[in-house]
Amino acid sequence: MQVAAAAQISRWCTRKGGNAIKSDRSGPRREGLMMLMWIILSSSLCLVVDGQMKIPPETVQQWAETFGKEMAALSFRYSGAKLLQKKYKDVEGTVKMEEVNGDVLVKKFAKEMEEMLGRKMESVKRIAEAAEDADLSHDYNETLEFDYYNSLLINTVDEDGNPVPLGGEFPLERNEHFNKLPVNMQQSNIQVPTNVYNRDPDILNGVYMSEALDDVFIENSQKDPTLTWQYFGSSTGFFRLYPGIQWIPDEHGVVAFDCRNRNWYIQAATSPKDVIIVLDVSGSMKGLRLTIAKHTINTILDTLGENDFVNIIAYSDYVRYLEPCFQGILVQADLDNREHFKLLVNELHVKGEGKVKNAMKESFKVLNEAATLGQGSLCNQVIMLITDGAMEDFKDVFEEFNWPERRVRVFTYLIGREMTFAENVKWIACNNKGYYTHVSTLADVQENVMEYLHVLSRPMVINHDHDIIWTEAYMDSVLFNTQAQSLLLMTSVAMPVFSKKEETLSHGILLGVVGTDVALGELMRLASRYKLGIHGYAFLVTNNGYILSHPELRPLYKEGKKLKPKPNYNSVDLAEVEWEDTEEKLRTAMVKGETGTMSLDVRSSVDKGRRVVFLKNDYFYTVINETPFSLGIVLSRGYGQYIFTGNVSVEEGLHDLLTPDLTIASEWTYCETDLNPAHRKLSQLQAISKYLTGKEANLKCDELLLQQTLFDAVVTAPMEAYWTALMLNTSGMDDGMETAFLGTRSGLLRVLKYTGIEKRVGKTFLTSTDKENMFTLDHFPVWYRRAAEFPAGQFLYYMPRQDTRAGRIVIASTAVTVTVGKKSTIAGAVGVQMTLEVIESKFWAIAAQSNDTDCSSVEGICPLRCDKFDIECYVIDNNGFVLISKQRSDAGRFFGETDGSVMSTLIRMGMFKRVSLFDYQAMCKTSSHSVSCARPILSPFYGLVSTFKWFLSNFLLFLLEFNICSFWHTEHFADAYVQKKKGNALQPCDTEYPSFVYEPSVKETNSIIKCGRCQKMFVVQQIPETNLLMLVVQGDCDCSKQFPPITLEPMEVKYNASVKCDRMRFQKIRRRPESCHSYHPQENADDCGGASFTRLSASLLLICVSFAALAS
Repeated sequence: MQVAAAAQISRWCTRKGGNAIKSDRSGPRREGLMMLMWIILSSSLCLVVDGQMKIPPETVQQWAETFGKEMAALSFRYSGAKLLQKKYKDVEGTVKMEEVNGDVLVKKFAKEMEEMLGRKMESVKRIAEAAEDADLSHDYNETLEFDYYNSLLINTVDEDGNPVPLGGEFPLERNEHFNKLPVNMQQSNIQVPTNVYNRDPDILNGVYMSEALDDVFIENSQKDPTLTWQYFGSSTGFFRLYPGIQWIPDEHGVVAFDCRNRNWYIQAATSPKDVIIVLDVSGSMKGLRLTIAKHTINTILDTLGENDFVNIIAYSDYVRYLEPCFQGILVQADLDNREHFKLLVNELHVKGEGKVKNAMKESFKVLNEAATLGQGSLCNQVIMLITDGAMEDFKDVFEEFNWPERRVRVFTYLIGREMTFAENVKWIACNNKGYYTHVSTLADVQENVMEYLHVLSRPMVINHDHDIIWTEAYMDSVLFNTQAQSLLLMTSVAMPVFSKKEETLSHGILLGVVGTDVALGELMRLASRYKLGIHGYAFLVTNNGYILSHPELRPLYKEGKKLKPKPNYNSVDLAEVEWEDTEEKLRTAMVKGETGTMSLDVRSSVDKGRRVVFLKNDYFYTVINETPFSLGIVLSRGYGQYIFTGNVSVEEGLHDLLTPDLTIASEWTYCETDLNPAHRKLSQLQAISKYLTGKEANLKCDELLLQQTLFDAVVTAPMEAYWTALMLNTSGMDDGMETAFLGTRSGLLRVLKYTGIEKRVGKTFLTSTDKENMFTLDHFPVWYRRAAEFPAGQFLYYMPRQDTRAGRIVIASTAVTVTVGKKSTIAGAVGVQMTLEVIESKFWAIAAQSNDTDCSSVEGICPLRCDKFDIECYVIDNNGFVLISKQRSDAGRFFGETDGSVMSTLIRMGMFKRVSLFDYQAMCKTSSHSVSCARPILSPFYGLVSTFKWFLSNFLLFLLEFNICSFWHTEHFADAYVQKKKGNALQPCDTEYPSFVYEPSVKETNSIIKCGRCQKMFVVQQIPETNLLMLVVQGDCDCSKQFPPITLEPMEVKYNASVKCDRMRFQKIRRRPESCHSYHPQENADDCGGASFTRLSASLLLICVSFAALAS
């Protein structure tokens, strides 16, 4: 009745007003009043009618069914999915199905990794032994004259065309094994930092002595061809690198690389340590002294690693912790905490009187408590005092806390030119087994900080304990200047080198550190990807629980157009990636080096976090012996439980493998091409062919993977003929069908392009740059993984992300299975890539009833057409992304951004479910703020005088403390530049972001949304045999004010001060290194540094006094 009444009113509304109202001749006033009432009433009724549009669900259902059939027919025809499924069905009787044993698999992978890493350790041991022998037979020559190849100067000539000193001709040739970098495989060469004199006697003697290492480098490479860079980092500062390279300085012509700053050097040179830095921030530390002190702290922080612990205490009239949240404790010196301290150091100001006694007492209390409670490193304990002077020696403090054992070493850094209290500062270090240094300029900082490492290494050197260390993951963006090389994650194995000379034994002389690098990608190749299944993966963690390698580790972020490492890229905890492990049982077991298994229900993101998949993962883990690493693998139930193998002849398999439409996963290891330099230029496909034909029978290949690849090549071979026949039948081809493709578990990929490159919209799809859709070391293609979510034979449709697609394209893919008895597994996936226009044209043709439609039995709008102005029609996928809309710009967007009212209602009705995902590796913009230090300007003259006074006082300090060598050290200039850009920088943060999933049990629904003065009706219908939904929405009712858009934008997780502090203080479970060298009775503690004196000229003093008088 309501609909009928509304229809009558609607018809009345469309007539002319004169025909709708009878005249009342009783009076003009009454007639006018009645007319006004009718107009108001009719207008309101018209509004109500507009808000109560009736969209017939049965019409939408009919459209959905028709559209689904056309899409299925199109997809099956151009992909050939039925043919491929039949081919695998035909061979089911000949294949063998086995269940994957994760426990056996993880142990096998770990054993292979242990053997690979063991070979690297043996190489390093040989280098260390050769270096010590070379030093033993070398007599130091103060006047040695010796030319060597300086990597910065080689192949360089002067203005006359003559080789520059320490240069000369140094042949270089591009090498595949070294990322095509030009290298010299016959010898090493030398890099010297800019601030180290390259003809210093110590440098010349060290370079001359270490020339003997070249033979060992070459021998190592021959024994283990997979070795990459081998090197010797000298304690004097030079760096011998094999193979030799041309070193490229930065844009300022400076070589900032100092091997002694690298983690591999620092960790090998010392045992784990607890460090408390005590900083004087009294008024006397102003100006350049504070700048030097800050740089000293930052340099000390750079020498700490994840096995060390640290805190910083500042003192003046009172003692305070630089980070109040860290009061009374030691915190792990991981990258996060070190960078946090650096930010706090930068904000330091000076005032008051320096009272160091209480600061020293507080430091001893913290260290003693840590040792008592079993916290910190449980090894070396160190206090580092940074001050411009001490008025007493604080003997009573040391008697109370440190003597007679002298368990805590005290290192002192005297800042500035002033030497008045130098004796006290030196006495403190010398009587506490430490070292005293005088830091008068910025250029002095680096060398003086390094001294403490040599002191801490003494017990290890005297005892000749050659501990082998492995570093955390890192990118050497300093060593390599090309992005491809600098952004490779690697780990290093290193070992200290000692002097064996009897006369220097008690001094414990550290000659340097030797090492080699291991690219983590090469290590992870040993965890064969095909054995882990579609959603399976392998990962590595360190003894501290940090990720070494994981497919979800995202170490880079984009700044403008440039990729850069995140500030905390190598201190991402396992719990931050496997965040479903809320109780951290997996992390705890792996950190402890245990072997075991566990299961977790996880929400896994696909397509860069836009889509979520619910998985039941089985985790298997074990330790890699002789390393601090643990290996884990993941098998997803339903995706990685079974593996099948089939047999074909080599001849038949090779025939079908070597066809133009076929490629294999270039990042997978079918055959080891790195073991023999002659094989390095071979592609994996070429290597397989040479191995199977007997041309390179000595190649080491994965027999099981080759067997599966040949089998897949034979089974999928008919697809090439099928696709080609379609392509040649030009009259029967639909426009916009661009690419047919299939992939199998063995990494095999077949592709046929239906259209030429000039006409193709998806130009980059399935090209080498399209990593998301290719088989890689980390993952199967997106279309493969997504197809596995649905039953075989049901196509899944989606639009690739905007940043990965070259045009408006749609991917349709479906899984292909193999079943043996009751066991079934996915053999591969097949699909077709088409233009969006293909499905748009079919949809708009279906979604428009003709004017002669029989509407007698239809309740609601008839004929219903999507091209009407007051009707909006959409096709969205199961994650809510729009494929089809009247507005072309909507394609690929999340539907909630287009229509928040309908999406909100669908979520409320249960048709879509919101799933929260978390990203603990996100980067967020810093909130820009500025602190105003302005004061009222009393007069322009006062402002001018103040400026002049400031200039004079600072110039005075400059004259007193400046050293021309500080110009060689550019880090303080870089710091200023960083500060300038701080306002718009990105910083690590935690974010929460939503994903939406369609509930397939709800096939259809409709509803009316009340939006102020109008109502919006919509009908939703599932499109059969697809992952798509059809929406028909009333388009003339704007609900945007009542229902804001729903976006997928991540929201930063904000922690209040208390929670943030608790998170920062919380110490996760970690496994300490097994060895500790903190004491040796033969150590010569008298070698504790010396003072230097700088003479001030009378003329300079007179100028300074004059300036001081003016400034006052």
